[in-house]
Amino acid sequence: MKILVLNGSPKKDKSDTMHITRAFIEGMNEVESNDVHIIDIIDKQIEYCAGCFSCMRNGGKCIHNDDMRALLEEILQSNLLIFSYPLYCYGMPAPLKAFMDRTLPLSSMAMHKVGDRYEHIGQADFSKLKYLMICGCGFPNSKHNFEPAVAQFKNCFPNNHTTITVPESPMFNSPEAAVVTAPRLELVKKAGKQYAETGRISEELMAEICSPMIPEQQYAEIVNSTVK
Repeated sequence: MKILVLNGSPKKDKSDTMHITRAFIEGMNEVESNDVHIIDIIDKQIEYCAGCFSCMRNGGKCIHNDDMRALLEEILQSNLLIFSYPLYCYGMPAPLKAFMDRTLPLSSMAMHKVGDRYEHIGQADFSKLKYLMICGCGFPNSKHNFEPAVAQFKNCFPNNHTTITVPESPMFNSPEAAVVTAPRLELVKKAGKQYAETGRISEELMAEICSPMIPEQQYAEIVNSTVK
């Protein structure tokens, strides 16, 4: 399987969320070796979408000549897209949002009704693509934090999508927290293996992964004690 990891964190390989993503991929690789390419979006030249729609009328050709042309080609060559990013203002970081906006050339102006909503008709075949969102945040609770990002992801990719949301993710970059983060990463590896074998993650395992690693109040007190 060809896996394209879109790392939306400005911290690149030091990203809290990338600890989770790497563990997931490690679990997938236990089933079979995958061709994995990790891209740090912050390093790419991605101009803002001008909203001119010329790409949707001219066979997918954008007015900007930047790194998105090669990235769009790689998307179409991949089997799984992993969007790995920290939660910023209840959504994705700006560089990754700019990337998402610039995927417009993959769609046409024509639209059709699918279920209860209308969607643009694609200018390519996306049937082999699967989409995975791995998102971490610095708050101790999952509820009332991840919902906007999850809703956006599901609307962008209504088919073949999976979302993993992990609170207290800054703990993954703290060696002192290994007593709780190491077992959590083992669960993520198990999820990666399960996903590679079945194409899904069980509700029970997902609930474990997406739960706080330590009690919410304890986490908040630790974070607040570091504030000067």
